[in-house]
Formats: sequence, C-alpha cells, structure tokens
Amino acid sequence: MILDIFSELQRARPSNEGHERRLLADAIEQARLADELGYGCWWNVEHHGAPEFSYSSAPEMMPVLLSQHTKRLRFGHSGILAPFAINHPVRVAERAAFADLASGGRLELGLARSGGAEWETFGVDPETSRAQLREALHIVPRVWTDERFSWKSDLIEIPEREVVPKPLQKPHPPLWQTCTSPESFEMAGELGVGALATTLFSPLDSLRLLFDHHAKGHERLAPCSQVVNRQRAVFTFMHCCETRKEAIESRAAEHALWFVNAAPRVFQVPRNIWIDAIRGDLQDNAPAATAALSSPEALPTDADLDDPHPVVRLLNRQARGLPLDPVEAFEVLEPVESVVIGDVDSCRRKLDGYRSLGVDRLMCLMQFGALPQERILASIRTAGEAFLRAG
Repeated sequence: MILDIFSELQRARPSNEGHERRLLADAIEQARLADELGYGCWWNVEHHGAPEFSYSSAPEMMPVLLSQHTKRLRFGHSGILAPFAINHPVRVAERAAFADLASGGRLELGLARSGGAEWETFGVDPETSRAQLREALHIVPRVWTDERFSWKSDLIEIPEREVVPKPLQKPHPPLWQTCTSPESFEMAGELGVGALATTLFSPLDSLRLLFDHHAKGHERLAPCSQVVNRQRAVFTFMHCCETRKEAIESRAAEHALWFVNAAPRVFQVPRNIWIDAIRGDLQDNAPAATAALSSPEALPTDADLDDPHPVVRLLNRQARGLPLDPVEAFEVLEPVESVVIGDVDSCRRKLDGYRSLGVDRLMCLMQFGALPQERILASIRTAGEAFLRAG
C-alpha cells in the first residue's frame, strides 16, 4: 500500500494577514518533505467558494508549482469538477496535459461530480451531473490521444479540432473518479478508472461493501480509455506522533471533528449525509441528496448532546459551540479504525486494517482544521520515517 498526501489547502479561521500566501508556502514545504521521505503522490482537490475549508480553486496550478520544488513525487487531482458548466472537458484535457509536461510526466487525473453550493454557483443541472462525469471520462483521453478530435452527444457537441498540448505520459496519465456511493464505485469499475474513496469516521466495513461494488463494475468492464486503472485510493485523516501523549496534546482529534462539521456548512448540503456515513449508512446517489439546500442550515442548535454514537455526540457538542476535552476527543476517535491519529504503533495497526481491505493508496490528510505547520511537518516526517523508509 502506497502512502500519499491529500491536501485541501485548508486553514481554519481566524486568519492572519497574508495567510493565503503563507498557505502556499506551507504546501511547498510539505511537498518537499514528502518528496524527500518517499510518499507516492500529492493529491489536491478543486473547490470554489469554500472559505477556510479549501483554498484549492485552481487545482491544475498545484502540480506545476510543486513540481518545480520536487523530484519524484507524483501529483493527483481528487478531483477536477466534471460538470461542463464548471470545467469544459477540452479545457480539463489541455490543463492536465500542460501540468503533465511541466511536472515531467507525474500527473494522475481524477474527476469528481461535485454538488451542493458548487452546483448552484455554476448553474449545474443535478439530474445530468453523473452523465456529464461519465462523458468527461470518455472525452478527456480522446483529446489526449487523437490527432484531431470531435464529439457529439445530447449533452455536449465539440467540433473537430486539433487540441494541444498532449501529455508526456503515453498513451496518457492514469484516470481516477471520486466515489462516494455504491453507484459511483460501480461506474468507476465499469469504466476502468481508479476509485478515489473517502471514509470520514465511517466503519471500514462500509468501505469493504463499496469495494465490492467497484469489483462488480469490473465484471462488465467497458474501458473509457487505453489505460485501465484498477487501483483503489482512500482518503483518511492522519496525524502520526511519537507518543500517545503528543497526539492528545496536538488536539488533532478536535481538528478532524471540525472538518466534518465545517463541510456541510461550507457546501450547503444536509449535515445528515455526513452523520449517516459515520453511522455506517451508504450514501444516497440521488441528485437531490447532494444538491444545495434552498436555505442553508444554521448551526444545529438542536443537535442531540446525548446521541448514542460517541463520535456524533462529540460533533454535536462542537457544533453547538461547547468546549471539548482533548483527552475525551482523542479517546473517542482512538478506536475508530478509519481515523489514523495516534502514536506510531496505533497508526501502524490502522494502516494494516486498510491494507487488509485491498487499499492500493492511502491519501493521508495531514493538514486539517487549524493544525499548525510545525505539527503537520512533524506528522509527515514521523509517518514517513516509520512506514516508508522502514519499508
């Protein structure tokens, strides 16, 4: 199993003057260290209008920037937002090819369906969003490999053009799809693209079921490109420390809880989507489930402070502005197998759990919430020296 870095370009408020430039400088420093230690890939997202949650609104720029400061680290998109109103597939192909050339052939391209406020911002039709994602996964590799390209369907028409540049990797960079529901995992398997999955405190048994859907898709494989990618990559929180005491003092558990509370607020989607996943329910594939709320939810002031699920109980307390005890927060997340926060030995046990599921790449979110840069770098180094250099 390959260890990767996952980046939201995230910095929870309050912010200091110049924090956006500092955020980019911090990312460069993190990528240099990851490159030195042997991490596999740096994954960055695409989000718009997501203050403090993500400053990664121009994801095609990050591989270009970071490749100039690294030697071997690969760069992945997790993923470019595929609805045509956000990113025309020809422009996706052009930008990705440029990034592949600039990075010396180190690009991995993932596409995502998006949802919530981002659909609203760009006027995306939720009902055709999955069909547009599917079509983009067919169009982009054709743009890369055909000398002249054209496309016509009910969703989009592209007249014949010679599109440049072409990517350095031949026949083209690996393709991935961000997956959250059983249907999306099956689609990725059918199209022969890698599955980019999230866990977010959910049980690994849920991930096992989703992997079964990916395998089911492979049974009717109809590749969208010349490169079949059967890999499964999983996003998870990681904060690896030398000791348990240090892991508690970092308050990383609280920062991870902040992430889950902030996401539905920023993207204006129902909070229960995230809460249900924590309880082990698989995500609803219906467009209405991830469309923007007509009126954004206020903080859940009626959230149950005595919820039977300990993680949900802590999330509700934090959402209502109540202070959390760092020891309690750590101890509640400590047994959660999909949250890799702790000392080296406990992190190793959780990595073994992912490995046993057949995870090919673990995308480790090291920078989340308001974790300071020195702790993020320490976690990258501790995990790298423990799990990469040691083999």
